[in-house]
Amino acid sequence: MKIGELSKKCGLSIDTLRFYEKIGLLEKPLRDGGGHRVYDPAIMQWLGFLARLKETDMPLKKQVEYAKLRAMGNKTAALRRELLENHLQELLEEQKRLKDNINALKTKITIYRQIEKDIDDDNQHKPQPNS
Repeated sequence: MKIGELSKKCGLSIDTLRFYEKIGLLEKPLRDGGGHRVYDPAIMQWLGFLARLKETDMPLKKQVEYAKLRAMGNKTAALRRELLENHLQELLEEQKRLKDNINALKTKITIYRQIEKDIDDDNQHKPQPNS
Protein backbone atom coordinates (compact mmCIF):
# COMPACT_ATOMS: atom_id res chain seq x y z
CA MET A 1 0.00 0.00 0.00
CA LYS A 2 1.16 3.53 -0.69
CA ILE A 3 1.79 6.12 1.99
CA GLY A 4 -1.55 7.92 1.47
CA GLU A 5 -3.52 4.73 2.02
CA LEU A 6 -1.41 3.84 5.05
CA SER A 7 -2.00 7.32 6.44
CA LYS A 8 -5.78 6.91 6.13
CA LYS A 9 -5.75 3.42 7.64
CA CYS A 10 -3.56 4.20 10.64
CA GLY A 11 -4.71 7.76 11.32
CA LEU A 12 -1.23 9.28 11.12
CA SER A 13 -0.40 12.04 8.69
CA ILE A 14 1.90 11.42 5.75
CA ASP A 15 4.37 13.84 7.35
CA THR A 16 4.31 11.82 10.59
CA LEU A 17 4.93 8.58 8.71
CA ARG A 18 7.88 10.17 6.91
CA PHE A 19 9.17 11.52 10.24
CA TYR A 20 8.86 8.06 11.81
CA GLU A 21 10.90 6.68 8.92
CA LYS A 22 13.50 9.43 9.29
CA ILE A 23 14.07 8.82 13.02
CA GLY A 24 14.03 5.04 12.72
CA LEU A 25 10.61 4.12 14.09
CA LEU A 26 9.70 2.73 10.68
CA GLU A 27 12.07 0.81 8.49
CA LYS A 28 12.62 2.29 5.06
CA PRO A 29 9.91 0.81 2.83
CA LEU A 30 10.36 -0.65 -0.62
CA ARG A 31 9.87 1.74 -3.53
CA ASP A 32 7.84 1.13 -6.66
CA GLY A 33 9.05 1.92 -10.19
CA GLY A 34 8.07 5.57 -9.70
CA GLY A 35 10.01 5.85 -6.45
CA HIS A 36 6.89 5.89 -4.26
CA ARG A 37 6.94 4.16 -0.89
CA VAL A 38 5.17 0.81 -0.81
CA TYR A 39 4.27 -0.59 2.61
CA ASP A 40 3.46 -4.15 3.56
CA PRO A 41 0.03 -4.35 5.24
CA ALA A 42 1.73 -6.01 8.24
CA ILE A 43 3.05 -2.55 9.17
CA MET A 44 -0.37 -1.80 10.65
CA GLN A 45 0.37 -4.09 13.60
CA TRP A 46 3.67 -2.31 14.27
CA LEU A 47 2.02 1.11 14.02
CA GLY A 48 -0.65 -0.09 16.45
CA PHE A 49 2.03 -1.08 18.94
CA LEU A 50 3.80 2.26 18.49
CA ALA A 51 0.49 4.00 19.19
CA ARG A 52 0.18 2.00 22.41
CA LEU A 53 3.71 2.99 23.46
CA LYS A 54 2.86 6.61 22.72
CA GLU A 55 -0.36 6.37 24.76
CA THR A 56 1.69 5.13 27.72
CA ASP A 57 3.97 8.16 27.39
CA MET A 58 7.04 6.17 26.46
CA PRO A 59 9.60 8.77 25.40
CA LEU A 60 10.24 8.93 21.66
CA LYS A 61 13.91 8.16 22.29
CA LYS A 62 12.94 4.87 23.97
CA GLN A 63 10.51 4.04 21.15
CA VAL A 64 13.31 4.53 18.64
CA GLU A 65 15.62 2.37 20.74
CA TYR A 66 12.97 -0.35 20.81
CA ALA A 67 12.44 -0.06 17.03
CA LYS A 68 16.16 -0.41 16.36
CA LEU A 69 16.34 -3.50 18.55
CA ARG A 70 13.26 -4.92 16.81
CA ALA A 71 14.89 -4.40 13.41
CA MET A 72 17.84 -6.50 14.58
CA GLY A 73 15.62 -9.56 15.01
CA ASN A 74 15.04 -12.14 17.71
CA LYS A 75 18.57 -11.93 19.08
CA THR A 76 17.47 -8.70 20.81
CA ALA A 77 14.38 -10.23 22.44
CA ALA A 78 15.86 -10.01 25.95
CA LEU A 79 16.83 -6.36 25.50
CA ARG A 80 13.38 -5.48 24.16
CA ARG A 81 11.74 -7.33 27.04
CA GLU A 82 13.89 -5.43 29.55
CA LEU A 83 13.05 -2.12 27.92
CA LEU A 84 9.33 -2.94 28.13
CA GLU A 85 9.64 -4.21 31.70
CA ASN A 86 11.34 -0.96 32.74
CA HIS A 87 8.61 1.05 31.06
CA LEU A 88 5.94 -1.08 32.72
CA GLN A 89 7.56 -0.48 36.11
CA GLU A 90 7.46 3.27 35.47
CA LEU A 91 3.79 3.00 34.52
CA LEU A 92 3.00 1.04 37.68
CA GLU A 93 4.75 3.68 39.79
CA GLU A 94 2.81 6.41 38.00
CA GLN A 95 -0.39 4.45 38.55
CA LYS A 96 0.35 4.33 42.29
CA ARG A 97 1.04 8.09 42.35
CA LEU A 98 -2.23 8.69 40.51
CA LYS A 99 -4.14 6.43 42.90
CA ASP A 100 -2.67 8.28 45.89
CA ASN A 101 -3.57 11.64 44.34
CA ILE A 102 -7.09 10.45 43.50
CA ASN A 103 -7.57 9.30 47.09
CA ALA A 104 -6.32 12.66 48.40
CA LEU A 105 -8.79 14.49 46.15
CA LYS A 106 -11.64 12.22 47.23
CA THR A 107 -10.78 12.92 50.88
CA LYS A 108 -10.76 16.67 50.26
CA ILE A 109 -14.08 16.49 48.38
CA THR A 110 -15.61 14.57 51.30
CA ILE A 111 -14.40 17.28 53.70
CA TYR A 112 -15.95 20.02 51.54
CA ARG A 113 -19.24 18.13 51.31
CA GLN A 114 -19.32 17.89 55.10
CA ILE A 115 -18.55 21.62 55.42
CA GLU A 116 -21.38 22.40 52.98
CA LYS A 117 -23.75 20.12 54.91
CA ASP A 118 -22.78 21.78 58.19
CA ILE A 119 -23.44 25.22 56.69
CA ASP A 120 -26.84 24.08 55.39
CA ASP A 121 -27.70 22.56 58.79
CA ASP A 122 -26.66 25.80 60.56
CA ASN A 123 -28.78 27.87 58.19
CA GLN A 124 -31.82 25.66 58.74
CA HIS A 125 -31.54 26.03 62.52
CA LYS A 126 -31.10 29.82 62.54
CA PRO A 127 -34.21 31.80 63.34
CA GLN A 128 -35.60 33.40 60.21
CA PRO A 129 -36.31 37.15 60.36
CA ASN A 130 -39.98 38.06 60.23
CA SER A 131 -41.09 39.58 57.01
